[in-house]
Amino acid sequence: MSQERTLPKFDTATVQITRDEGLVLYEDMVLGRLFEDKCAEMYYRGKMFGFVHLYNGQEAVSTGVIKSMRPGEDFVCSTYRDHVHALSAGVPAKEVLAELFGKATGCSKGRGGSMHMFSAEHRLLGGYAFVAEGIPVAAGAAFQSKYRREILGDKNADQVTACFFGDGAANNGQFFETLNMAALWNLPILFVVENNKWAIGMAHERATSQPEIYKKASVFNMVGVEVDGMDVLAVRAVAQEAVARARAGEGPTLIEALTYRFRGHSLADPDEMRTKQEKEYWFSRDPIKKFASYLVEQNLASSEELKDIDQKVQQVIDEAVKFAESSPEPSPSELHRFVFAEDE
Repeated sequence: MSQERTLPKFDTATVQITRDEGLVLYEDMVLGRLFEDKCAEMYYRGKMFGFVHLYNGQEAVSTGVIKSMRPGEDFVCSTYRDHVHALSAGVPAKEVLAELFGKATGCSKGRGGSMHMFSAEHRLLGGYAFVAEGIPVAAGAAFQSKYRREILGDKNADQVTACFFGDGAANNGQFFETLNMAALWNLPILFVVENNKWAIGMAHERATSQPEIYKKASVFNMVGVEVDGMDVLAVRAVAQEAVARARAGEGPTLIEALTYRFRGHSLADPDEMRTKQEKEYWFSRDPIKKFASYLVEQNLASSEELKDIDQKVQQVIDEAVKFAESSPEPSPSELHRFVFAEDE
């Protein structure tokens, strides 16, 4: 097995979570998992094209962070692995799948595809194909929140931004430059590193002189936190604290979530770089199975109720497929639309 960091311990006995909150977290993770499984099926059936990067295994990070924020108010900035971030942010599954099919009803009007999900309504700032490209964009969103509140006097401008990126991006110049500015300007932002151990085909430890990314926060006099990214309750606890700090004007946080992608880098990746032993170790830590067991053990839900949620989510996805397949292609007459902003 390649490198193993000891995952941070999280005491679930300290968790205060209601039944309704638990079911929301569970349903969101299941939505992400089943949606990505359907994407794989549709890709291999020739319904979508190009590069498609799936999120299977990392659901606890998206759910734990985004569900700790204000839906439709706070900002989310993603990467090329952006489908599940969009779903957690509230973008309807049918609009995400229609975008993957290149249809006019997609959240990016069929112009973006898999790597460029966007929704102004849901404050999703976009997916970005280039590594680390979204980091300065997210900082810009955080800056405008702070500027409107402190300079323009808008007391309602207390929005927080969550910026997701992978371990490979933490070696990129935008990471260092933007974290420096965010710390200097005390921006209300969460930098969330989804460390799934592999930047395409490069093992994380082989590419960086300091593999513990959260420790890099100290260089910027910023709070840095390491969390088990396969435990939605642990991620949620860390995110809630970071969001509260940001909203209170106490500045940014760097969160390193130790997680794992269950599939290859993309659907075009034969996934031959990772050992069977390594994959089996992480498969045994499946965040959805782990949380389902917790809900049942804590008498917050029964196995039958969780199965009902699974079926409900599957129905949503089946309906999304029908919607995407029956939606129109973008009209050639609108080829030049959405290049520039339009008057409302």
